[in-house]
Amino acid sequence: MPPIVPIIFGILILFALVLMIASRYKKCPSDKIMVIYGKVGKGKDNTTRAAKCIHGGAKFVWPLIQSYAFLDLTPMSIPVDLRNALSRQNIRIDVPSRFTVGISTEQGIMQNAAERLLGLSLNDIQELSKDIIFGQLRLVIAQMDIEEINTDRDKFLEAVSHNVETELKKIGLRLINVNVTDIEDESGYIQALGKEAAAKAINDAKKLVAERDKDGAIGAAAAQRDQRVSVSAANSEAIKGENAAAIEIAQSAAARKEKEAEALRIATSAEKIQAAKALEDAYAAEEAAERARKSRESATLEADVIVQAEIRKRQLELQAEAEAEQARLRARGEADAIYAKMEAEARGMEEILTKQAAGFAKIVAAAGGSATDALRLMLADKMEDLMRVQVEAVKNIKIDKVTVWDSNANGGADGKTATAGFLSGMMKSIPPMNELFEMAGMKLPEFLGKKESAAEPAAESASAGPDETKYVEA
Repeated sequence: MPPIVPIIFGILILFALVLMIASRYKKCPSDKIMVIYGKVGKGKDNTTRAAKCIHGGAKFVWPLIQSYAFLDLTPMSIPVDLRNALSRQNIRIDVPSRFTVGISTEQGIMQNAAERLLGLSLNDIQELSKDIIFGQLRLVIAQMDIEEINTDRDKFLEAVSHNVETELKKIGLRLINVNVTDIEDESGYIQALGKEAAAKAINDAKKLVAERDKDGAIGAAAAQRDQRVSVSAANSEAIKGENAAAIEIAQSAAARKEKEAEALRIATSAEKIQAAKALEDAYAAEEAAERARKSRESATLEADVIVQAEIRKRQLELQAEAEAEQARLRARGEADAIYAKMEAEARGMEEILTKQAAGFAKIVAAAGGSATDALRLMLADKMEDLMRVQVEAVKNIKIDKVTVWDSNANGGADGKTATAGFLSGMMKSIPPMNELFEMAGMKLPEFLGKKESAAEPAAESASAGPDETKYVEA
């Protein structure tokens, strides 16, 4: 059994090809002309054509090398209000008219329309037609007398139609109808001709009425005479005719009934035979259609089940591959991010330590290579900050808000008042600098001060409190 996927792929390609062909097979409506342009071949005279015109039917339009457009065959009614047109008698007249034109469907003229009107709107075509009609209408009026234009209207319209249509064919149009309304002139010549014709018509009518009255009286008398003779002869002939007609009617009715009976018998027999044959053919057709339907439904169901199973299988495979790829990319991205962060932190720490080591080396170099002098420089630079820390401890104590009751009746044991003892105790609560250094595991440099030894004068030892340590400047 061949693989189903290549077969389905081939069917899809064939279906897409059929759809492409169907989409390029263009049908032309009856009210339009389809113009195919591009590479359309050569004409009968072996010359290259610019376009191919089709009215009705359909045509295949090749992709890439051909394209198509439509020309609308809707008639266009163009009002042409011609003013001050000069006739052959040098009398100016006004000819208001309305021309109805449309794109022609003749072979040669359709080609002209495709070359000159394709892409123009109906308004553009109307304006172009109006210019041509104005020129040809003036030309026809200049070649005719006013009497011809006014009285022989058919000749005027024929001349206008011939001239205008000849020019319209050059751009692919044809003249459908011409309607000329009242023709007027600025001198009143046409109006005078109308009055003269009206007066002559009235006189001729009066003369004709008198003659007809005379002939009527004579004819009435002769008619009465002829009527009496004719009525008598007609009555005699009518009786004979009625009798003969009755005989003919009876014979015809009998023959008709005989023919009707025979025709009814033949028709009834033929109808029953045809009904039986039609019923037999219907049964046979229904049986064949049922067998074909069962076969088609079975094949369709089998194809649908197989195709759906293959599609579902492929979807699951693609989904599993996509999820695995996303998990792999996500894990790689997280590992790269952690590595980049730790590497950046290490580089930053290394840079800080490197800069600090370089700074310490410069301080030692500035101190002449002596580590003690370098330390003195660093402490001298930070001394202000150290003092600020000690000051900050008591800076925010508001002395003016502290109330000390000191009667000083007997005096202190060491001669100090209670107030002095309070201030001394508050200052002793600040950690001495030497103890801070010892708590940090370091020794305060001697140039900043040192403890007094036991050999110091007793007066200085007595002046200090029992818990106080006195520092002297080096």
